[in-house]
Amino acid sequence: MRRLRTVVAATAAATLLFSAVPAAAHGGKHDPRPPVTTDIATGLVTPLSLAVGPRGTTYVTQNFAGLLTSVDRDGTPTVLYASPDGAEVGGVSYAHRTITFTETVFADAGSTATVSTLRTNRSGEPVGSPRVLADIRAYEERRNPDGKITYGLRRTDPACVAQVPDVPVPALYTGVVDAHPYATTTSRGTTYLADAGMNAILSISDRGRVRTVAVLPAQPAVVTAEAAAELGWPDCVVGEKYWFESVPTDVEVGPRGTLYVSTLPGGPEDESLGARGAVYTVDPRNGKVRQIASGFVGATNLAVTSKGTVYVAEMFGGRVSEVKRGGPRTVVEVPLPGGLEWDGKRLLATTNVLPGEGQPPDGHLVRIDLKHRGHGR
Repeated sequence: MRRLRTVVAATAAATLLFSAVPAAAHGGKHDPRPPVTTDIATGLVTPLSLAVGPRGTTYVTQNFAGLLTSVDRDGTPTVLYASPDGAEVGGVSYAHRTITFTETVFADAGSTATVSTLRTNRSGEPVGSPRVLADIRAYEERRNPDGKITYGLRRTDPACVAQVPDVPVPALYTGVVDAHPYATTTSRGTTYLADAGMNAILSISDRGRVRTVAVLPAQPAVVTAEAAAELGWPDCVVGEKYWFESVPTDVEVGPRGTLYVSTLPGGPEDESLGARGAVYTVDPRNGKVRQIASGFVGATNLAVTSKGTVYVAEMFGGRVSEVKRGGPRTVVEVPLPGGLEWDGKRLLATTNVLPGEGQPPDGHLVRIDLKHRGHGR
């Protein structure tokens, strides 16, 4: 998806253009003892990702401000890195005394996208300067992993498709060259990257060799008469399926090395199309993709425990949910959650990640204590 940064910022105002099969409602009985949510730090600027560091340190990206920040136990933030190019800084993760993060510059000419690493000492303090691990934009220009995937009205009569104007929404197209590295995680010397531009999961070796693990499947929605009229499309498209890009927003390593991936479904990400966000598993050995849950409203991040319990941050649903067999179950309601991680005992999340209209940024880093609910295995 082109420029997830722009899409995320604008989604709350998205209008209804398509319809989809309604997803299952968030279930679960009312818990008289809800989770305890505690502020750790406030005043952050679009904190869309976070990582659990050593000795109570949390690493948080302030994406649109171009900052990588550490937050210590008492909530004191310290800027570890500021992009000199005005790049979006995001996708932070931590493993083996190394911070990994992404930088993306969107420009009509000269767009860049990289994954970098920053070594730390045992206390989690940086040692030296960041180094670029991989040039993701260059890889996208060479490989374009979803370049053979057809999006749009891909099962519609070509005679009908020919009547559809090219703007504002293309009727039929293949994956464009667009890199937006959005989330990282590292396991056994391999860094896995969720790229929201190329709609793919990549792996990066410790020497910077990049390969495509999997491309996420397109997401269909049905064109309504209202949508066709709004777009100026002919009547022949009404009732047809439009296949949106499936946009990965996080990747985590779960039990037995399985990758867990959260996705936005392309198009409007709020509930106007139904709750279409999903969670997939990906086998890093063979690239096999399997959907394990759907029904999320703006699935922007996820956390996986050592036992395989999966939690999802639903930015536009205003909640953190647990993946259950019967559908997502609300764990706690929080405003505009962005990043989500499991620290071994509890959840850490960023909330209020987008400022209200005319309001100054005031993103929060919070701790969500679930232990009295029997969660967190």
